[in-house]
Amino acid sequence: MGKPFQELTISAIVVGSGAAGFNAVHRLWQYGVKDTALVTENRYSGTSRNTGSDKQTYYKISLSGSQDDSVRKLAKVLYEGGCVDGDHALCEAALSAQGFFKLLELGVPFPHSRYGEFAGYKTDHDPNNRGTSAGPYTSRYMTEVLEQAVCQAQIPIYDHCQVIRILTDQKGIQGILCLNREKGGYMVIWCRTLIYATGGPAGIYSDSVYPSSQFGASGLAFEAGVRGKNLTEWQYGMASLHPRWNVSGSYMQVLPRIISTDQEGNDEREFLLEHYGSREEMMDMIFLKGYQWPFDAAKADGGSSVIDLLVYRERNVRKRRVWLDYRDNAECLPIQWEKLSEETVQYLKQAEACQNTPYKRLLALNQPAVEFYRERGVDLSSQRLEIAVCAQHNNGGLAVDAWWQTDVKGLFAVGEAAGTHGITRPGGSALNAGQVGSTRAAEYVGREYRRGQQTGLTESEAAEKGDAGQRETESSRREALKQIKERIRLGAVLYRKLTEEKNPWNFADSWKTAAESMSEYGAMFRTVESMAAMSREIQHELEAIKQEIRKESEETEQKNTENWMHRDELFQEHWTREKINAMSRIYRYYDMRLTQKVYLDAMIDYYHHGGRSRGSALYLEEHGEVAIPNLASFSLDGPGGRAHADVVQEILYDEETLTCRCFWRPVRKLEDIPEENSFEAIWKQYREETN
Repeated sequence: MGKPFQELTISAIVVGSGAAGFNAVHRLWQYGVKDTALVTENRYSGTSRNTGSDKQTYYKISLSGSQDDSVRKLAKVLYEGGCVDGDHALCEAALSAQGFFKLLELGVPFPHSRYGEFAGYKTDHDPNNRGTSAGPYTSRYMTEVLEQAVCQAQIPIYDHCQVIRILTDQKGIQGILCLNREKGGYMVIWCRTLIYATGGPAGIYSDSVYPSSQFGASGLAFEAGVRGKNLTEWQYGMASLHPRWNVSGSYMQVLPRIISTDQEGNDEREFLLEHYGSREEMMDMIFLKGYQWPFDAAKADGGSSVIDLLVYRERNVRKRRVWLDYRDNAECLPIQWEKLSEETVQYLKQAEACQNTPYKRLLALNQPAVEFYRERGVDLSSQRLEIAVCAQHNNGGLAVDAWWQTDVKGLFAVGEAAGTHGITRPGGSALNAGQVGSTRAAEYVGREYRRGQQTGLTESEAAEKGDAGQRETESSRREALKQIKERIRLGAVLYRKLTEEKNPWNFADSWKTAAESMSEYGAMFRTVESMAAMSREIQHELEAIKQEIRKESEETEQKNTENWMHRDELFQEHWTREKINAMSRIYRYYDMRLTQKVYLDAMIDYYHHGGRSRGSALYLEEHGEVAIPNLASFSLDGPGGRAHADVVQEILYDEETLTCRCFWRPVRKLEDIPEENSFEAIWKQYREETN
């Protein structure tokens, strides 16, 4: 009898088809690792390809003008985001030009002056003009040109392969188990290097600006023993719901009318005017919201982030729908420009965007921002745009070292999956971080490859294994097969619940409830008691699944011999399109719940460690003054939320007990990294590959 699943052996695998994933596999190829491939659940569904904003920012070192800049100055800005390791900040600063120019040479249309200067602009949390943009689709352009480079290099792409288990042993990575979403069945890829570029855990929230096709797969990494880092730190901000898109920058700076309605779309109210003393004060804050789009706890007491709170209250407390309306001004009256702030008026006048309606101002300020919605069936000249405060980006993620390798040897995390950001970060720095991290990981793997070994294997181990150097010892292989069997059994157990004749599992309701609960208790607003209750609920659910797997496994083992793969009915089942789709959703649901559990436990531990509101999250208190009616009060984690900025929280999930342990450590300080100014010394280290 043949093998019960498809089996491949590849030296280095990259999982994920966003800008970081494509760059990682292309860099591997450039650094000499030709035995590599990219694995993706859906080649065209990643966040990089399907997200953006009014003018999506790419962040880099300054490349124009007379403003002073340097690698260390840029690194300092990144480091001062709080809870940021200095080596990550230095790498992201040092490699920012390299990543930018690669994208430029591949065809991303970054603008420059007639003399070749790449002009920049200020982005949030940065005093320098380091931001640049190719328009609303910057990250899409990045993904497309990198994908083209991968195809030109003829690097294999395994599409429609959903990773459902990371296979490990005590030495590190063994491979991955995938569900074939095209034909059904399973595929095992044995490898000794895995670069994880799966993006942030987009699926854990219901109010989300991530594309609906993006889910993330952080839970599988936690399950494999990877630590989480800074999981408490997210960015939340206002976004449209249909389509999902950030309404930052120009969308706010043109001063749209912001209204709420009942669930049927009637009973219009300009609810912001309940809070602001005048129409002009409200409009000035709306303008600032464009610059300061992510919700910021430090700006929630009188600053522009009050708007986020009022929108949240309208939707989540009063249960009304909230809209941007570009057809008319606030209160449907002409704007009295002389009553607005100098900053607001000067900006719009310089942009020649002082027309009499928000729609006309948006056309003048940023026509591509208008075209984006028109291409998706929303005409802002005649239609309202529904919005909510949504999860937008995870600043934390998987803990990595200065080469973006996790504590599981051979497993690297890049892009949003990697936790290299902190409490705050400059706008656009995530795109740079994805290019830098994927380059660093590939460079490290390339060095190991050139030394004639797979990452994690010594030369003696490679010699012992011969041509099958990626295969582990017999005991390690048995451990991997055990993990494979457990994961396939998990799918079978949950699929049976889904298809029971009596009281079948209402999967859609379970997913909806889980995502909505996370948005209610563990997003911008966090209540520790509710998060703890949700964490316990998830643990009970995971324990029940584990018990079912154990029970079914024991029954099957009594019938089968050691050749269970050939005899077990799990591997002989017939796959229909309906079943393939169901199994895919089941494995996503499992990953989502596991991820929610780890993130909630991190948030709870942060609070009990003395942390309070900071960054993009408010931890609600039971008592105290209430700044906005109908919302509980909050207190900041020190001045501006900086009390715990010099320490990092890491969290480890225990697969056996289904519980988490948290650890706290000082940040790796930027100032402790010596400045290496000797060219000859660096050149020697570079030649010998010892730096």
